[in-house]
Parts: sequence; structure tokens; C-alpha cells
Amino acid sequence: MTGVCGCCGALRPRYKRLVDNIFPEDPEDGLVKANMEKLTFYALSAPEKLDRIGAYLSERLSRDVARHRYGYVCIAMEALDQLLMACHCQSINLFVESFLKMVRKLLESDKPSLQILGTNSFVKFANIEEDTPSYHRSYDFFVSRFSEMCHSSYEDPDIRTKIRMAGIKGLQGVVRKTVNDELQANIWDPQHMDKIVPSLLFNLQSGERTESRSPSPLQASEKEKESPVELTERCFRELLGRAAYGNIKNAVTPVLMHLDNHSLWEGKTFAVRCFKIIMYSIQSQHSHLVIQQLLGHLDANSKNSATVRAGIVEVLLEAAAIAASGSVGPTVLEVFNTLLRQLRLSVDYELTGSYDGSTNIGTKIIKAHEERQLQEAVIRTIGSFANTLPTYQRSEVMLFIMGKIPVPGVHLALPSTGSGPEGTRMIQIMLLKSLVQVTAGFQTTNMLTALPSSFLEPLLSFSLTEDPEVRLLVLQILLSLIDRHDNRPKFSNISIISDISVLKLKVDKCSRQDNLFMKKHGQQLYRHIYLGCKEQSSGRQHYETLFALLGLLSVELANEEVVVDLIRLALALQDLALSTDEGLPVFNRCAVHALAAAYLNLICQLTTVPAFCQHIHEVIEVRQKESPYLLPEDVFIENPKLPSSLEKVEGDVLFLQSKITEVLGGSGYNTDRLATPYVPQYTDEDRLSKRKSIGETISLQVEVESRNSPEKEERTPAEEITFETLKNAIVDSVGMEEQERERRRQVVEKFQKAPFEEIAAHCGARATLLQSKLNQIFEITIRPPPSPSGTISSGYGQNQSRSVPIYEMKFPDLCVY
Repeated sequence: MTGVCGCCGALRPRYKRLVDNIFPEDPEDGLVKANMEKLTFYALSAPEKLDRIGAYLSERLSRDVARHRYGYVCIAMEALDQLLMACHCQSINLFVESFLKMVRKLLESDKPSLQILGTNSFVKFANIEEDTPSYHRSYDFFVSRFSEMCHSSYEDPDIRTKIRMAGIKGLQGVVRKTVNDELQANIWDPQHMDKIVPSLLFNLQSGERTESRSPSPLQASEKEKESPVELTERCFRELLGRAAYGNIKNAVTPVLMHLDNHSLWEGKTFAVRCFKIIMYSIQSQHSHLVIQQLLGHLDANSKNSATVRAGIVEVLLEAAAIAASGSVGPTVLEVFNTLLRQLRLSVDYELTGSYDGSTNIGTKIIKAHEERQLQEAVIRTIGSFANTLPTYQRSEVMLFIMGKIPVPGVHLALPSTGSGPEGTRMIQIMLLKSLVQVTAGFQTTNMLTALPSSFLEPLLSFSLTEDPEVRLLVLQILLSLIDRHDNRPKFSNISIISDISVLKLKVDKCSRQDNLFMKKHGQQLYRHIYLGCKEQSSGRQHYETLFALLGLLSVELANEEVVVDLIRLALALQDLALSTDEGLPVFNRCAVHALAAAYLNLICQLTTVPAFCQHIHEVIEVRQKESPYLLPEDVFIENPKLPSSLEKVEGDVLFLQSKITEVLGGSGYNTDRLATPYVPQYTDEDRLSKRKSIGETISLQVEVESRNSPEKEERTPAEEITFETLKNAIVDSVGMEEQERERRRQVVEKFQKAPFEEIAAHCGARATLLQSKLNQIFEITIRPPPSPSGTISSGYGQNQSRSVPIYEMKFPDLCVY
């Protein structure tokens, strides 16, 4: 019998004998290495036998698992691993099928050690780059099983941790194996992502809970090596890093669903952490896709509780800060449109107390303070997005938001549903606060293009509303736009500074674009500053902001002409405070006096004219002794020291226009302009704002006048040009230029000095003359053509031309076709 058995053993195929020889009699001894080397050499020499070796190993492993001979199971897996690592031939596909069958057998086992063993083998296999692609291999079972292991609830916490870590490693292996194999089923399909992503987030979240309970940072760092959190995060980052443009949505959607299902938006910290990982892991050019999905999710939750919406907005804020490379992409206005819509909805919810009868949230009560927190979060997010944009896009956003601000009585760009005038006012304030955030840190070299009339004019119109909060927000926006050298904090408090060098102001030479900007918009700005001081509801903050605006205009946009206008404006403010016709309270009158004093003290030192500075300082000294309530130190404090009335403000406590004109005229300033008191135009603001500049208007008028002058009505048909004519033209050109310049100067001087009534009368006469000329032209052109049938006589015996219809006219034969 022994001989027969030996004979049968010798007749067995060689690959089976080589496989049998790697197993020792005692499994504790481990793999027989010498025999394993023989098996490996055989497999490399005869690769066509590899699939049979795999099938036989698989058969033995299945039998050993069934018989609970786990020692032999481990040896079989080790042999498979070694064969996989060694053999990269074209026949490996069939061997892999046997290998995956054995791994699957281990993963299906209830024994944790076998599950971990199978996972480790699979991870080793996942790291192998195969020479030939596989057409028929499926990893669906592995995705499901590894995801299940990630959620393991095994009783022993140490074993539970090991199983979960094995599941995370397995998922990482599946992703590595499939993501670059075009022939594989797409791992980015929702059916796979809906299992992989929540499994990773579950472990991230559970790790966060255990970290919060850890007694000390040292212990936590020691245990970090054993916890699945770090591994999970690494796997999650790797998954996102491999996502192409078309796969981002499928990877992010399960994250949003997981945060929804487990109410994780309210806490904000975990949601923010997740999206920080996402934003830092994906390719930077795909950032806008994530932001787009968050915006869509925000819209989908627009009738959810304020805490949920605030959580999504907070995540958007963090995402925008990370996508600071400007890759918000083509969805810039969509971002702001969504955020502004949420702002409007929140205002409506707060005022109406309902979600428009929504049924998906039952009887949940709207809490006003939660809605306010949401509104603040939206405004912060708008600012964060704006800071990531280049200047030209930020200008577009400013225009976009301005177009959304409702103007009472004109239109409601954002109609409020049932919230009435209070809703309109709140939306105005919220959108202006958003503009404050957008314009913060706004710097541009060309203010004309960055701040077109279509933005500035509606903004300035809001500075004349009765609501003091709206006016204050408009002033803050103007400060942000004008301040390009961070001078704004230096004007935060109104005070009399004896030496402004301590402020360390940054003053650059006014550029050509700045001069054009002030020519176009300067008069509007002066007018709104004047009218802002005139408002009875203006408080301390308003006057401090107006002072800052005057100061910034002086250091940022001032040329000689602007300085003269600002001094005239300050003196006009003093006259306003002296006037009793306006009915201003005592505080406002004292505040305007103090504002004018502080500003003149600033501008006199900026102009560096000693006599001007001396006059201003003399008046301030007299005020300090006799009328301290006319200076900012006694007015802009918590309890201002004010008199009961302001009837005797005269004499040395006032700044004199004549004196200032005299001292500045000696330094080359325009005395005529200085001597003319500043009077704001209360009407026709639209016409004034559309006019380019005084100079351009006058030059246009001069040109029209020269064209319409009577002397030039009768022109010679053609003048003969000779050598003498050219010679005389060259000689006389200098004299002609001087005459032309003198004539222009006289016209400009006339428009600067003449009273308004005289200018209006002159323009009216010109308009009448133009109309009469037009009437003559129209009479000539509209007169009916002579009739071919001759003339008819009117009842008064006069010949009158009568127009004959074309069909009655008799034309020569040559004219008829």
C-alpha cells in the first residue's frame, strides 16, 4: 500500500506537489521558504500554469477555512501575496481571479482576524500595477464589504478599531485599483460614492468625538497612531485628489447628504472641517464646482431652520477663503445672487414669522435672533467672496448689489413678500452692509472706470434718505472707495491736532484719472457732505464719518482746485451752523461748527501756507477760551457740554472767508473762486451729474457760439489761396491764438463769477435763438413741394401751393418705367 500511495503521489502534477511542499506539518513553523522559492521559480518559468496554481491554492484555502485551520489559511495567503508580487506576466489575470475569490472568502468570514488578513492581502494587490487591463473584474462586493467594516460595531473597542481601519485601507485600495483603470466600472458612480464617502465621514466624525474626550494632548498624540482618524483623512484626501472635473459632483453630493441626515450643519465645526479637507484636496481649478454645489444646497434648504442655513453659509465662507486664487469661476454673479436671495428670504422670515406655509418643517417657530445671525453670516460671506475677486470683477459685483437695493417709490428690485415698508428698509440696510463688506480694502488706480456713474449716483442718492442708519452705511462705503492708502483709521476721531505729522498720512500726487474723477463727481460729493451735515437726525457717528470723508478727499483726490472747493465747503458749513432758518438743534449746530474747525485745521496744515495756518489757529485759540462748545473736544464726547442757545456766535470765533481768500491768494490760489461762497444746487442733480465738467461745457458753448455767430453767417464761396495768404496766416497765428485764449478766459470767468440768474437768462436767450433758427429750418424743409398742376389761390387772394397726390401727377414719359 505504501508503494501504491507513493506511486500516486509521484504521478500528481508538478505544480500541485510544489504547492503542497510549501505547507509544513506544523502550521506554527510558517511558510517553507525554500519550497516557496521553488514554486515562485516554477511560476515564472511556466506562466501558463499560474492560473492552475491559483485555483489549487484557492481550493486548499477554502478547505482550511471550513476546517478552522487558520494557520494554514495564513500560509496560503502569504504564498499568494508572494506570487502576486513576483509574477507580472500577461497570464496574471486568471490568477488574480483565484486570489480575489480567496480574499472574498476571508472577508465573508465572521472572524475579525481573517477579515483583517484578507484586507491586508487586498491592499498589497491594490498597490501592484498590472501590465494588462482587466475586462471582467468587479469590485462591487469589496466596496460594500469594506464600507460595512468601516461601520463595525464589534464589542471589543480595540478589535473594532482594527476592523474599521482595515475597512478604510480596503476602500483606499479599491480606489487606487480602479481610478486609473478605464476598463473598470466607474468608481465615481453614485452607487459606489454613496457607500465610500459616508463610511469615511463616519470615521472622521467618530474620531472627532473621541478626541474631544481625550484627557490630554500628549495621550492623544500617542494614540493617534492607532486611531482611524488620520488614516481616514488621508484616504479622503487621496480620493478627492484623484477626482476629475466631471467627478467632483458625485464626490461632494454624499457629503452634503451625510451632513443633512445627521444634522451636522448646526454644529458647523465638523461641516467646516469636511469642506476644508475637500477644498484643499481637489485640484484648484475645480474649486468653483464645490462652491456651486454649496449654493445649490443652500437654495434647496431655503425653508429649513436658520441654524442649518447659517451652517451652510459658514461653510461657504470658509470655502471662499480657500478658493482665494479667484477660481470662483464663471459663477461670480450667481454666487452673489444666491446669497442676496437668502438675505431677502431671511428678512422676510424674520418680519412675517413664517416660511410661507411650508409643510416640511411642521410647526417650527422662527427665532428672530437666529435669523439675525444668519444675515450676519451671509454678509460676512459676501465680503469673503469679494475679497477673492480682482478689481474689475469686484466693480461688477458692486453694481450688481446696487441694482438689487430697493428704492422706495421707484422700484423694488427685491420685492418683499408681506413684510411691507419695514422689510424694504431692512433689505436696504442689509444690502448696504453687504456693500460695506465688498468695498472693504477696495483699491484701484483708475476710479473713473472702477466707480462708474451708474454706481455712484444711486449710492449718493441714498445718502439723502431720512434713515440715519442708511446714511451712515453710505458714508462708510464712500470711505472704503476713496481710501487707497489706509489713511482712514487716522481720521477715526475728530480732534484739533496742532501738528498733523504725528498722523503719518500717506499722500501721493493726484493722478490724471483722479483729477478727472473729481471733475466729474466732485460737486456731487460736496453737495452730499453739505446736506448730510444739515440732517437733524445726524449723530456723533455721522459727523465723525463726514470728517473722515473730508480728510480722505484732501489726501487722496485733492488738487489745487479741489482744495479751494473743500475750503469753500467748510466755510459754507460754518454759515449753515450760524443760520437759524434751518431749524437745526443746538447739538447739530455745535457739531457742524466743530467739524468745520477740525477740517480747516487739517487742510491749512496740508496746504502749508503759514498765514492760513495762523488765522485758523488764532480762531481755534479764541474758541478754546471763549466758546469751547464750538470745538470737537467738547462736542463729540458722551456728555457734550452745550449751551442752551447759539445766538451770539460772532467776531473772532468765526473763520473769515475774506481773510482766508486774502492769505491764500498771496500763495497763488484762485482768489475769485475762494471769494465766491459755496452754494449747493438743490435741484437738477441729474443734469449736473451727467455733465462732464465746467470747462468742457464752456468749450462746447464757445464752439456753438462761434458757429452760430452772425458775422459768419455770410460766407464767401471760395477764397483764393496764394503764397501771401499762407504767409499772413503764419504771421497772424500767434495773435489769433492769444485772442482766442482771451475770449475763452472771459467766457469761463463769466460763468464762474456771474450770478446764477444772469447765467440762466443768458442760456434761456440762447435757447430761444436756437429754437427760432430750428423753426426756420423746419419751415424750409417741411414746406410742401410745388404742385405740377400749378398753384391755387386762397380765399384772401394769395397764391398758395397745393400738394397733389402722386397718383394724380403727370410725369414725362421718360420718368415712367
